[in-house]
Amino acid sequence: MEKVKFGNTDSMITPMGVGTYYDFKWIGLAKTLRIRPGKERRISAIKAALDAGINFIDTAEIYETEPFVAEAMKGRKRDELFIATKVFPLHYSYDGVIKSCERSLRKLQTDYIDLYQLHMHSSADKVKEALRGLEHLKDEGKIRHIGISNFNLEQTKEAVSFMKKYEIKSTQMNFNVAHRNIEKDLVPYCRENSIAILAYYPLAHGMLTSESSLGKEVLSEIEKNHGKKTMPQIALNWFFSKYDFVYPIPRASNPDHVKENAGSMGWKMTPEEIELVEKAASGVQGPSWSGDNTT
Repeated sequence: MEKVKFGNTDSMITPMGVGTYYDFKWIGLAKTLRIRPGKERRISAIKAALDAGINFIDTAEIYETEPFVAEAMKGRKRDELFIATKVFPLHYSYDGVIKSCERSLRKLQTDYIDLYQLHMHSSADKVKEALRGLEHLKDEGKIRHIGISNFNLEQTKEAVSFMKKYEIKSTQMNFNVAHRNIEKDLVPYCRENSIAILAYYPLAHGMLTSESSLGKEVLSEIEKNHGKKTMPQIALNWFFSKYDFVYPIPRASNPDHVKENAGSMGWKMTPEEIELVEKAASGVQGPSWSGDNTT
């Protein structure tokens, strides 16, 4: 499987990762009743990603899926994997993020986290203190890279200014070929400042998965140059074909879907094909909320 550098770091990842957020109802059941519907299938989906050669998994303390990632990682070489997780705003303080990291390390059954992210914005003071804690965790070798998630352009600039010893290596945002709002401001800023972008909702919450979503003309044109591809593969490939610092993280909940999504890698569309896909996607209504990574 092809590997690329994660942003301006030396870490090597597959161009596409997988996410482990399911939905708020699922999280509620897991937190309150300790019920985790579809647990085995979801673990199997993460394993299917790893078996397909995908080495990049994104999770978060709030998702209640860090133990799933730990189970899927068993028997595999840790140094060949890139594991990302997030700390929730409730724990945004110097001591709070350190304690959260320790909990995540235990749940993930690992000695270090490759990418530790602030899950979403909070007050400036809390973000500043949380980032100070993340820098301490990096000093301790418990995390390798620092990232943010769901920060708009001004919030991102502010977070960058708070860093004292290290750099923010990534941000995570709602981004797909049908929902390209961040191309106006955040994408150019991240390109100029060597900040990688993790794209959640890369398939517009399922709106880019049916054959009718982009139309048969798109499928036909792509097939001429690249062989038969599915709509999810085309929608995911759009990222790799257009950017070298944006990494989609579709949800891993179905092993068959994960295997299909893996077929989005290893080929690239031409500029003309990218334009065709973008034009076809302009009428697709995807989710606009910046919240969590899913399909």
